[in-house]
Amino acid sequence: MHSSLKNPEDCCSMAEVRAGVDQTDKDLFALLTRRFAFMRAAARIKEDRSAVRDEERKAEVIRAIVDAAQEAGLPANAIGAIWNDLVETSIAYEMDEWDRLRR
Repeated sequence: MHSSLKNPEDCCSMAEVRAGVDQTDKDLFALLTRRFAFMRAAARIKEDRSAVRDEERKAEVIRAIVDAAQEAGLPANAIGAIWNDLVETSIAYEMDEWDRLRR
């Protein structure tokens, strides 16, 4: 955690909560940027465009995050839906990158 931010359980004001949420959003964006860089790498590595969509892998990724959400006491179905959107967006991005690299 960033040194100037409080842990959620230590927050005593909405300003502290909002600072934590804002920093978390920045951190999430940095992680998404990294995830999409891996999608570019996958597009570069995969020789066949049909390999971009892997339903078995997609189900595995979503199942793992839903299980983790359940264990953490978070809304697993909602997080599963978010991850489904993330994976679908990642697949679309990878397909676009696959096409772009082979023009």
